[in-house]
Amino acid sequence: MSDSIHTSHKAHAGHDHDHEHEDTHDHASHAHSCCSSNVAPSVIKLSAAPTAGARLSSFRIEAMDCPTEQTLIQNKLGKLAGVQQLEFNLINRVLGVTHDLASTEPIVAAIKSLGMQAEPLEPGTDTAPAPVAKKHWWPLAVAGVGALAAEVLHFTDAAPTWVIALLALLSIFSGGLTTYKKGWIALKNLNLNINALMSIAVTGAVLIGQWPEAAMVMFLFTVAELIEVKSLDRARNAISGLMQMAPDTATVQQPDGTWLEREVKDVELGAIVRVKPGERIGLDGEVLAGNSSIDQAPITGESLPVEKTIGDKVFAGTINQAGSLEYRVTAAANNSTLARIILAVEQAQGARAPTQRFVDSFAKIYTPVVFLFALAVAVIPPLLMGGVWFDWIYRALVLLVVACPCALVISTPVTIVSGLAAAARKGILVKGGVYLESGHKLDYVALDKTGTLTHGKPVQTDYVPLDPLHTDSAQLLAASLASRSDHPVSLAVANAAVDKNLSLYAVDNFSALAGRGVRGEIDGKVYHLGNHRLIEELGLCSAELEAKLFALEEQGKTVILLIDNAGPMALFAVADTVKETSREAIRELHALGVKTLMLTGDNPHTASAIAAQVGIDQAQGNLLPDDKLKAIEALYAQGHHVGMVGDGINDAPALARAEIGFAMAAAGTDTAIETADVALMDDDLRKIPAFIRLSRDTSRILKQNIALALVIKAIFLVVTFMGLATMWMAVFADMGVSLLVVFNGLRLVRK
Repeated sequence: MSDSIHTSHKAHAGHDHDHEHEDTHDHASHAHSCCSSNVAPSVIKLSAAPTAGARLSSFRIEAMDCPTEQTLIQNKLGKLAGVQQLEFNLINRVLGVTHDLASTEPIVAAIKSLGMQAEPLEPGTDTAPAPVAKKHWWPLAVAGVGALAAEVLHFTDAAPTWVIALLALLSIFSGGLTTYKKGWIALKNLNLNINALMSIAVTGAVLIGQWPEAAMVMFLFTVAELIEVKSLDRARNAISGLMQMAPDTATVQQPDGTWLEREVKDVELGAIVRVKPGERIGLDGEVLAGNSSIDQAPITGESLPVEKTIGDKVFAGTINQAGSLEYRVTAAANNSTLARIILAVEQAQGARAPTQRFVDSFAKIYTPVVFLFALAVAVIPPLLMGGVWFDWIYRALVLLVVACPCALVISTPVTIVSGLAAAARKGILVKGGVYLESGHKLDYVALDKTGTLTHGKPVQTDYVPLDPLHTDSAQLLAASLASRSDHPVSLAVANAAVDKNLSLYAVDNFSALAGRGVRGEIDGKVYHLGNHRLIEELGLCSAELEAKLFALEEQGKTVILLIDNAGPMALFAVADTVKETSREAIRELHALGVKTLMLTGDNPHTASAIAAQVGIDQAQGNLLPDDKLKAIEALYAQGHHVGMVGDGINDAPALARAEIGFAMAAAGTDTAIETADVALMDDDLRKIPAFIRLSRDTSRILKQNIALALVIKAIFLVVTFMGLATMWMAVFADMGVSLLVVFNGLRLVRK
């Protein structure tokens, strides 16, 4: 199964023009932006086939968490003789190197030359995300205060130049040393990436005395980088949360018949495991003895516990609620259903296509072109046209100021932060600007059922008396029996009586009938309260009763019956009810041109019934987490941009694979929330269309800001080349554009 997931991931990992790095040697010249959390583990083959003596060595590189570092490492190790293949796992910061070297020292040394430390990992070492030490926030605060103070003092002319320069240098060295270090390493390795270009732009501004400009550009760039690093950390936390679902130990039967607690990872296939009431099941298996109800919500998303008896399957990570069970292990710990969910989350998290940041395109095209143009302006006229060196160098420096990406760097974060603030006011927690940017593209939204479209708590929906003599007493008798059980269906019947303030009867000789219902005596008379299976076993089913049961079950309801010695007295239907806000949310999505699909672990009857009530376009039932992931993949294959809404761990792979994952935060599991990109703080689905509308507004303003900045800069580039622009005009143009894009972006806060 894990292989099928891997294949599916590879087949569809490139949606939205995101490319795998199977053949990425040409990427060396690209100026990748850093850092995107949506980076798939990638394999780079440096030779046709591994040699006979090749071996795989793994390294943890804490500084390797974005394509910028990946490109540097790929170029460096690609030149090292003996290295045949590289496998990058940016989520876990692990690099796998297939090589035939005598030792790994040359690899470690090569990576060290790039300013990164490679820690060799022993075979079998857990490659789970390692905790990263928290960095101090004060350098960034100093950088921000210094840049802002320099801008204010420069604008008001309230201090001499040396004071402004000192503040700017304080800001640059507080927040930009890392960028300068990375930029220098990139230049040494002939890689003109975003760090190198930003370093050149800031240095150019400093050389011509534009201190505030240099400080503000470096500060804003540093902030943007930190925001994306936090996004990657959330992906790591999501995977860690999944791993905690399964217990570490299990009670295993020994050859002599005794029971011994063992590590789950050491339990062999075919071993017999015992699980007590209230315990989590450690491994996938098949029940050999016992009866119980299992809460399978973490795996299948089913709203009600499932009765398990001999021959039924159980899943690792699910919760045994009632009786004791013994089961035979059918899958090793690393291949259980839960393990496959973890694998799917990691792969889907990596495969999700990012919205391409403007700064990436800007760094790859705009900045290098303008930099080379400025260099040409400074050199060619004096050498070939008899121009005065000072005049043309001055024009080149003016060009560098005009080309400085301040307005463009500001336009994106200001607009995004404004959009995030507007979303927060609506109770929508957006976990990164990339999701706010890409939300406008969604044309399909897939939704989980339980806890998302419905309340996630079953209630009694129908009461049908079958015996005219007991029309009034049947409900009270059933509630009295139901109150003695902790099964959700029984509790729904009992709660219905409590809501009507009915006084319950005392029940004697109460007993649970595993997988069927309960039995008890009231005033010396025996009553049963049970399901369809129980009525058939008692031989009390009739064609008329079957028709009534089928009609209710077709509506997605669970039916139980009250029975005495004479036969059925009444039937009760229990169902998970739809939230009123769900219907309105679906209507709003359709009004926005977004289609809807429901994905649920419940049976197809329930799925169709709920979909019809809410107005959803399509519904699929009986889905495991792998199936939900495949449904999202299928929509991608058709060219759709897909969002996924869910609240359970079983939704985590689909949430991660979707272009945007929405978590129902109030009722959702920690893993679903961490894996998702957007959290709805009060479980109101109407926030999904609100988010899409806000994203469309954000996208429109971003385009306006980018167009405005580029057009004005293009005009000043021409004017500067003609010798009509002065330094103060360049500064005015750059700061003027910056203010315009800031004010335009702030309009989102009012929405």
